[in-house]
Amino acid sequence: MASPTSRRNFLLQSGKAGLGVYVGLSSSALLSACATAKKAGSVSAPHQFDPGYQQHPLPYGYDALEQAIDAKTMEIHFTKHAAAYATNLQEAAKAEGVDMNKPLEETLRTISKYSAKLRNNGGGHYNHELFWKVMAPASSNTPGGNLASAITSSFGSFDTFKTQFTDAGKTRFGSGWAWLFVDGDKKLRIGSTPNQDNPLMDVSEVKGYPILGLDVWEHAYYLRYQNKRPDYIANWWKVVNWDEVQKRYAAAVS
Repeated sequence: MASPTSRRNFLLQSGKAGLGVYVGLSSSALLSACATAKKAGSVSAPHQFDPGYQQHPLPYGYDALEQAIDAKTMEIHFTKHAAAYATNLQEAAKAEGVDMNKPLEETLRTISKYSAKLRNNGGGHYNHELFWKVMAPASSNTPGGNLASAITSSFGSFDTFKTQFTDAGKTRFGSGWAWLFVDGDKKLRIGSTPNQDNPLMDVSEVKGYPILGLDVWEHAYYLRYQNKRPDYIANWWKVVNWDEVQKRYAAAVS
């Protein structure tokens, strides 16, 4: 008979693998559960990137991304829009009994259980925390390493990828996001979501782990570009932080 310590270790390791606690299941049943999760498009969340429920400081000055986004837009976007998402998320989480000590990603994966307020603001907070980090003042303009190889393998070339991703942002009707994400088969996919949805959510049109996100809400670009979303996207490529995207990709496929 297994010792209590061995049993605890088993349960902990099972939880870390994103499988939940399957007490009393045979190994074949456990493998079957894994296959079901994979078919559903789930990807184990690398929680080192989870932003939690608090807004984090902007990793650069408001004027740092001027070649793509003007300082006033960045200031309003960060201090007004994104700050409101974080505040409203905390209010909703407290009201609905969400354990804010656990990763926000876990809540988003079961967001259908919660209110529209939690869905909209949880997505808004997560998406913006990702958005700030996948941009940087000094961009390499192209990815390297395993990510570059995966993009070429998945889309044919980096230029083809850029065209498809740009189209996902340009053609998203109304407000929303364009995404590069890793699906349940650990393949790169491009998609878009409305409002503040993202691929982590069980209600999302596309499902997987997001590694690059582009905000195409008008408040992200309107002061400089007015209604010219394609111009905003074209300049946005100049500030993509490919080092950060590579880290997220490596964690998602590990």
